[in-house]
Amino acid sequence: MKKVLLTPQPLICVPPTVMVGTMINGRPNFMTAAWCGVASSNPPMISVGIRPGRYTMKGIKNKEFSINIPSADIVKEADFCGMVSGADVDKAAVCKFTIFYGVLKNAPLIEQCPVNLACKVEHILELGVHNLIIGQVIETHISENCLTDGKPDLKKIKPFIYGMGPMAEYFTVGESLGKGFSLGKELMNKK
Repeated sequence: MKKVLLTPQPLICVPPTVMVGTMINGRPNFMTAAWCGVASSNPPMISVGIRPGRYTMKGIKNKEFSINIPSADIVKEADFCGMVSGADVDKAAVCKFTIFYGVLKNAPLIEQCPVNLACKVEHILELGVHNLIIGQVIETHISENCLTDGKPDLKKIKPFIYGMGPMAEYFTVGESLGKGFSLGKELMNKK
């Protein structure tokens, strides 16, 4: 297969869509982001890239934030929260979000999102046009109807991804290709 050389870019084709929650001036604020990922499993850490000039960065300075994983059922609300600034609009009110809190009072959580992570800021790295926020996950909440046998069920969570580039579209997660740590066993016999 012939390859085409592009300019250097972080071309991770399937960034997750998340909603970063912060408290600013006593009001919950949510920003939609796609630059998010797992930074560590033990201790559990999340990373999210946010431009320094974004209104959400004011809330990050409280040293607490949340990562809310929206389902495809609220894609319009998630898109809206990425289009407007919390400096101008009360996004939680417009989207009719039900807000709740765990032990971190500056990490607002959205009940309509099936998965919620309350995080404590551990590091802020200035990396050019984005700051990389590393947060330790202090609490994880999941909607009861998104569990199967007590474990998170991706089909029930219904997360979606952001298609970068000219598409700039949201996509649901597709069909299963098979069990992890199982499909490759066929090749184990060929080594």
